[in-house]
Amino acid sequence: MAQASEQYGEWPLKRLMTEVVGSGHKSADDMTRAQATEAFERILDGEPDHTTLGAFWLANRWKRNTPEELAAYIDVMADQSVKFATPDCDPVDCGANYDGKGRSAILGVGAGIVAAAAGTPVVTHSGDRVPTQKQDAYKHVLDELDIETDLAPAESADMIDETGFGFYYQPNFNPGVADLEARRDMMGVRTFVNTIETLANPADAEVHLGSFYHLPYAKRIIDTFAASERYDIPRVVMFQGMEGYDDIRPGSTTVAVGEGGELDDFEIRTDEYGMNFAEEDLEVDDVATESAAITEAVLAGDREDRFADAIALNGAFRIYAREDCDSLDEGIAMAREAIADGSAEAVLDGLRAF
Repeated sequence: MAQASEQYGEWPLKRLMTEVVGSGHKSADDMTRAQATEAFERILDGEPDHTTLGAFWLANRWKRNTPEELAAYIDVMADQSVKFATPDCDPVDCGANYDGKGRSAILGVGAGIVAAAAGTPVVTHSGDRVPTQKQDAYKHVLDELDIETDLAPAESADMIDETGFGFYYQPNFNPGVADLEARRDMMGVRTFVNTIETLANPADAEVHLGSFYHLPYAKRIIDTFAASERYDIPRVVMFQGMEGYDDIRPGSTTVAVGEGGELDDFEIRTDEYGMNFAEEDLEVDDVATESAAITEAVLAGDREDRFADAIALNGAFRIYAREDCDSLDEGIAMAREAIADGSAEAVLDGLRAF
């Protein structure tokens, strides 16, 4: 341990547990940026004992990480794990939970393709059966659509520039975090890694679109990017997503926008924008397979039902996030036109041919 301390600093995880974060969710102290930085450097290097690592992750979950701690984590991730590949266009970075969805259709592929067809480039990223839920994510819908997902980061960037829509695969662009999967699986609960992996932004986009369950979480993510010394993301748009994913839930949906150090939050009534149905109306039995079939049919103009409405609104929200429309109404009109004139289906064809 003396050698490890000399290599990394003065704060091995066991000492952090004993002196800072491990005394319980009410009495634990927050870490300094330096302490959090050293902690995640050690984790990525595989230095901590497995028992100590699990305890540290659990203590962070109980305590809840501050934006400064999360900023330190994402900065270490960016410097020591993420392989960035920046496309010529500037896409919207869609950071959905990597551990996926288990009940409702994944709309982000269709929404991203529709937005791309309307002129708003979109980038998505995920892993493959990531703990703890190990459910369907972006990768699995794309696989069902016969779109290549096992891409090197530079190939992912080329995909965006060629088609307007791109996918980055975690083991290829964020291998240090991907290598933690076995230890995370043994935890049985989510850790802060589930949060920070969605913020990796491998395309170095200037707009991040994410989801949340509660508004304080959205503010924490906005403040995390603001506190980061490695990421410069001028615009962060967060909304209440179904199952924590980046699919807008029907009903009254809270939106939070962080820009220029300011936070603006507001609500949208989705029934005013075509989603006049309940969340359970978007449920499916086989998430990956049915999401792919729904996506294909909507993009071809063969479905004009609740799923078509939901994909149009989610596509419009990506257009809105990048400020390529003045209102959601205008964004929806752009999304529907991209479907009606065949542009969205053409993007899908281009992705399959890539």
